[in-house]
Amino acid sequence: MSNINLIIEERPASIGSFMVGRLLPFREKRMVGPFAFIDHMGPVCMSDKENMDVPPHPHIGLSTLTYLFEGSVMHRDSLGTEVEIKPGQVNWMTAGKGIVHSERTPQYLRNSDKMMHGLQIWVALPKHLEQMEPEFFHVEGKGLPEWTEQGVNIKLIAGEVFGRKSEVPVYSPLYFLELKTSSRQTIKIGKDLFGESALYILEGAVESEGNTFGPKQLLVAKDSKLCEFDMQENSTIYIFGGEPFPEGRIIYWNFVASTAERIEEAKKMWLEQSFKPVPGETDFVPLPPQSNHIKAHNPAND
Repeated sequence: MSNINLIIEERPASIGSFMVGRLLPFREKRMVGPFAFIDHMGPVCMSDKENMDVPPHPHIGLSTLTYLFEGSVMHRDSLGTEVEIKPGQVNWMTAGKGIVHSERTPQYLRNSDKMMHGLQIWVALPKHLEQMEPEFFHVEGKGLPEWTEQGVNIKLIAGEVFGRKSEVPVYSPLYFLELKTSSRQTIKIGKDLFGESALYILEGAVESEGNTFGPKQLLVAKDSKLCEFDMQENSTIYIFGGEPFPEGRIIYWNFVASTAERIEEAKKMWLEQSFKPVPGETDFVPLPPQSNHIKAHNPAND
């Protein structure tokens, strides 16, 4: 019997500056463990007249994780943070009760050709931490455990697993792993995983129970403990998951919350422009229309 419960294909979505491939949420699977949202950015080549410009926008009830393969992004937020993220580093921003941030091409790259490629992820906060004070952490590559096992290079980008722990300060039991191999390898890691689990193929291919899966596919496991598959040569994959929350989550625009009331409060705050602003930024993104934006996740329905 197959251990693959669901196959999700990337769907095109616009984030203003350019198109991305959306993986989560999906109509049949809103979350995987605490992971509520995943976008695959690029790869996109921007000319000297094109730049990434995501103006200031708010978040509540989640942590954002930005991980780049290529390119560079200047992050600014309402805490006063101004940090450039480069490939192999992690930007981890915890919104809690509310934060505003912008993401733009750094000034020194704005008049030259450039590449952009990476993952943007939202991790929902446990209910008791949804109203925590906002935080921001930038983790250099050396803060991410990396090792080679049976011909596979493994990097623990966030969370704790295999007796190793990333410096990214997560708030619930989870893992986000990068696996790379130049030769065909059999991967047997299920005994160390927990909660819900999914596998995203960035490049190359994965074989499982006689089936072959390729780039831009997300495979959701029925049972993380049975996670076993073959990686073809020159493949890069990401495995993520963790313990799901007992209560559901509502996603509206950039807001994630366990109650509709908290969503309504955040909407009112943004309309009244009472979120703390990003220093030096004056753009304002209007609140989107109500329709097609609220999506409830009920663990009992998964």
